[in-house]
Amino acid sequence: MNKFFYLFLLLWPLPFGRIQAANTVTITVTNDEKEQRQELIEVDLKTVIDKMGLTEDDPFVVKNAFGQQVDYQVTYDGKLLIDVAVRPCGTAKYTIMKGVPEPMKTWVKGKMYPTRKDDIAWENDRGAYRVYGPALQRTGEKSFGMDVWTKNTPEIVVEDRYTADYDGNILKNIYHKKGQGDKWREEDLRTSFHLDHGNGLDCYSVGATLGCGTPALMDGKELIYPYCYKDYEILDNGPLRFTVELTYHPAKVKKDENVIEHRIMSLDKGSNFNKITVWYEGLSKPCDFASGVVIHSDDKESVVLGSNYVQYADPTDNPTKHNFQVYVAALFPFGDVTTKKLLLDKPANGIEGHALGVLKKLGNNQRYTYYAGSAWSKGDVRNQREWQARIESFMDAVAMPLRVTIE
Repeated sequence: MNKFFYLFLLLWPLPFGRIQAANTVTITVTNDEKEQRQELIEVDLKTVIDKMGLTEDDPFVVKNAFGQQVDYQVTYDGKLLIDVAVRPCGTAKYTIMKGVPEPMKTWVKGKMYPTRKDDIAWENDRGAYRVYGPALQRTGEKSFGMDVWTKNTPEIVVEDRYTADYDGNILKNIYHKKGQGDKWREEDLRTSFHLDHGNGLDCYSVGATLGCGTPALMDGKELIYPYCYKDYEILDNGPLRFTVELTYHPAKVKKDENVIEHRIMSLDKGSNFNKITVWYEGLSKPCDFASGVVIHSDDKESVVLGSNYVQYADPTDNPTKHNFQVYVAALFPFGDVTTKKLLLDKPANGIEGHALGVLKKLGNNQRYTYYAGSAWSKGDVRNQREWQARIESFMDAVAMPLRVTIE
């Protein structure tokens, strides 16, 4: 009798198929372009869990057409990120179902480093970045812009670099006090994050500039630099997206006016570009806004001004010894910007000026979104021509996002 009942269950798929379907959601991703797309998509999390009858605490998995688990992330603002691949003019389907996901690889990560004067540094599989904090500002050092750290590995490496550099500095101080210059130099060669130990380094010169894509207000032709951040909150921290919200010390737009800058920056797996949304609190009237990249005296002719982007082949802080380049860009797909060079009357310390995108009359609490990022000639972009192609491909993807349906 039990055998007959078991056979009856096996030969009666319809009810059980219905039960399974009621607990799954299909995400269809359509690529209307004639190029391969590999990127993150955003899906409204509430829509997904409502369709599946789940609560926000119920675990789920995302699978591709083979039934393999796909990496995903739930963001601070209620988005479900899925890492997708879609053929040219093709579609891809992903299934979401209840279940406990396997551990996912961490592709992006960031944190604040009090051991390095409150740096906030973050990275993905293509590059790394940092901004400077209150402890650095208290020293009086003038470092305003966003820094670039190069990478040629998808692994998370920034924290190891900070640790090795910090430990090396302790030993170097001991050797310095003992007058042991040879051991000091050996330790520096072994541990400094300003040297490449096989996966990249910090070789981008920032100082009192915008660096790579820092936002700034303008007073006529003068940039009003932010200093170091005042407060921060890390909103997302992998495995696919890092997001940080920052506020900056008041910038003096006028003699009697204090302005607070608010900035949200995010970096996704697989992207060369940070998404940056900025707004200003305390503006009594609209003010011109700018962002861009610093131009150094070496390779100053490599600046490219597009209609809605600026890009540059940066020579590094020691061109003749490094013999490679760091590619940087600021992209402005939203809003009518004017791109131009803003050069110093008297270049100093190897700085010629900036390549900028300027937006006229940004209002009080008016949000503006743009992108800034980098690549490395020893990493995923070998020369400036490839960097130009990467920029164009990214801008096309922003203009024509993948179409996503939930069923």
